[in-house]
Amino acid sequence: MRALRVIVVGGGIGGMAAAIALHRGGHDVEVWERAADIGEVGSGLTLWPNGLRALDAIGMGGEVRSRAMADTEGGIRDRSGRWLTRTDTGKLADRYGPVVAVHRADLFDILRTALGDDRLRLGRAVTWVDIENRWSAGDAVRVLHSGGAEAADLVIGADGLRSVVRTVVCPRARPPRYAGYTAWRMVTAPRPELRAGGQIWGSGEIFGIVPLADHRVYMFGAVNAAEGERGLDGEFAEVQRRFGAWPDPVPRLLAAVSPESVMRHDIYDLPDLPTFVRGPVALLGDAAHAMTPNMGQGANLALEDAATLAALLDDRGVDDALRTYNALRRPRTRALAHRSRRIGRVAQMSWPPAVRARDTALRLLPGRAMLRAFDRALDWTPPR
Repeated sequence: MRALRVIVVGGGIGGMAAAIALHRGGHDVEVWERAADIGEVGSGLTLWPNGLRALDAIGMGGEVRSRAMADTEGGIRDRSGRWLTRTDTGKLADRYGPVVAVHRADLFDILRTALGDDRLRLGRAVTWVDIENRWSAGDAVRVLHSGGAEAADLVIGADGLRSVVRTVVCPRARPPRYAGYTAWRMVTAPRPELRAGGQIWGSGEIFGIVPLADHRVYMFGAVNAAEGERGLDGEFAEVQRRFGAWPDPVPRLLAAVSPESVMRHDIYDLPDLPTFVRGPVALLGDAAHAMTPNMGQGANLALEDAATLAALLDDRGVDDALRTYNALRRPRTRALAHRSRRIGRVAQMSWPPAVRARDTALRLLPGRAMLRAFDRALDWTPPR
């Protein structure tokens, strides 16, 4: 296939991965990012076997593993600290492959280095992609930005939840919807090694713990709240009020958090889109299928998108590749987004009888059933 002029809109993990894969495939790629500088925030990320396979497919898996922490003992505990269900990481790895955790900033640094800053255009905000009025030379579309317009054979919209490119692909798409809860994310300063991670589920509140490399620990807390609500005296103080008396190791881990590093974000997902492609324009990651974080699959699916699109463009024309990309990615991401939203509703239950029933059901769930529950998410392999 001929080399394409590709513009990737959005410099997050999915956009960077797509750009690396396409550049290595011989295409002329640039990443356009509206921010004046880019980097990932101070939080962690679980890379499941499907995400690691995607990274392997674009040639980045080995380096990412070298900066990551192998998944540790985990599961779900109730508000008193009693285990409801345990995750057998050995059996999970035997069935699907390894699971690792990585600091988002470390993953982003690996991807940015691999791409090279000469392919980044920072401070370039895309305002529109003109599909109808093609560039005078050939079939290239016009990509309009704050400083003018340029031509591209392929445009990849990886510009996140509030995507501009999505309005081009799906002009009547419904806006992101609030899931009913808000979340805090934070990473501890280096601490003595913590081997056990997992989550604690309360009543309308959950808290998660993910050990990272270098003895750091990524943590997140989520509570049912009105959209836009914020702590009156700072978010760290709000986290302390909400979770400071939760079971060990939560209090001692919070003591190792820098208060100004705590981030708060309301949780949204995206109603199903009728298509991920229109003409030579494709959506990727949150721009296409933003989902609640309850399955930990958002970044993993964006990596899948990137690996899939690059593989399809290896031996197909743009129209055929995008048509196949749409057929492969929409059903899978739709199913997992719906499932993640359902899990979120269960995790955030607040009516006491429902919470008791949920906890009892989790205690009685056989371990093999928990393993099988991962099948549809983790058994993905890149197209050949």
